[in-house]
Amino acid sequence: MEQGSGKSHIVTVTQLTYQLKNLLEGTFPDVWVEGEISNLTVPQSGHAYFTLKDAQSQIRGVLFKSFQRFLKFTLQHGIQVICRGRVSVYEPRGEYQLIVDYVEPKGVGALQLAYEQLKARLEQEGLFAREHKKPLPLIPQRIGIVTSPTGAAIRDILRVIKRRHPRLHILIYPVPVQGVEAAPAIVEAIHYFNGEQLVDVLIIGRGGGSLEDLWAFNEETVVRAIHASNVPIISAVGHETDYTIADFVADLRAPTPSAAAEMVVQSEERFHEFIASLESNLIKNMRHQINLTRASLREYSRLLTDPRRILEQYAQHVDDFTNRLASGLRQHVRRDRALLTSLVAGLSHLNPLGILSRGYSVTRKMPEGTILKDAAQVMPGDMIKTRLHEGEVLSRVEQGDRDLTIQQP
Repeated sequence: MEQGSGKSHIVTVTQLTYQLKNLLEGTFPDVWVEGEISNLTVPQSGHAYFTLKDAQSQIRGVLFKSFQRFLKFTLQHGIQVICRGRVSVYEPRGEYQLIVDYVEPKGVGALQLAYEQLKARLEQEGLFAREHKKPLPLIPQRIGIVTSPTGAAIRDILRVIKRRHPRLHILIYPVPVQGVEAAPAIVEAIHYFNGEQLVDVLIIGRGGGSLEDLWAFNEETVVRAIHASNVPIISAVGHETDYTIADFVADLRAPTPSAAAEMVVQSEERFHEFIASLESNLIKNMRHQINLTRASLREYSRLLTDPRRILEQYAQHVDDFTNRLASGLRQHVRRDRALLTSLVAGLSHLNPLGILSRGYSVTRKMPEGTILKDAAQVMPGDMIKTRLHEGEVLSRVEQGDRDLTIQQP
């Protein structure tokens, strides 16, 4: 074999990849593939990239944003799906992949999965919490109804309201209740009634049907419009066993449209029973209050029958306080008198004039007035003054030694 015999068929990588791409796309233009979604990523472009795998193999897949609007559920990691698409090659990496244009969950319908996903997400946000529920008016004057004008639901609602309250003001906002136009129309109706403030309560609903038929009441836009409504809303969708997400977010869920009418409009007999109950409770409370007042009056009357009793009681209190006050004052006077006597005796003992009464005297050198304790303190010729018990004596010193001779001036 010649060494260069096959070189005339050499192709570039790009050419080979292009040929493989044409081969795969021509061979598998429309294929259904089952597998588990993993490695799911959705970049800012909005396209979804993932790996579709089973126990032995895997293939890369891409779902472009333009096809995602047809999905009723959200792609999630780990769910089993059935995909329809075409096999192609991503030339920059030389990888073959599945270009998906339709996806449905395996084992559970796409609508059911979308229902569970949205319900779980909105519940986690708190849209179904009891504290968001608004009370219905006791006696509504105007009722708004959002439903199909030709369905059985409107006939059932009107029949019940006419029987219970024939003069009630009713406003009907006609909308389609299934199909792609239903959800936007229902949202618009809710916004209209909230903006115009025409009604006291809203009934939104339709008759029974399949999950697909009732799907408009599972749309997120409808659910959020109900949650944001300032007007109380009763959800009355389908039959008693049918539950939509609108039922969970509404202020009250009615099992049927006719039941919604019964909830919002009390029958005349029921209303009279309610009024009679209020009247009975009012009379009972008034009688109880009257009995309490009578008992209080009797007690006051007993106390005020003879005012002298109260005066005598107060007079006795006054006498008691007076006696206690006098006794206390006498005790204080005796104690203070004894203290004063003791202080006087102490002062008398310390008084120098008391000593003079016993024959002693006090002599002062004049004119300084210094008290003399020793004869050496004076000189002959000094004047001295002697204080006696009775009066004073002024003298002149004749001799300055301890043997003094005092000459009277």
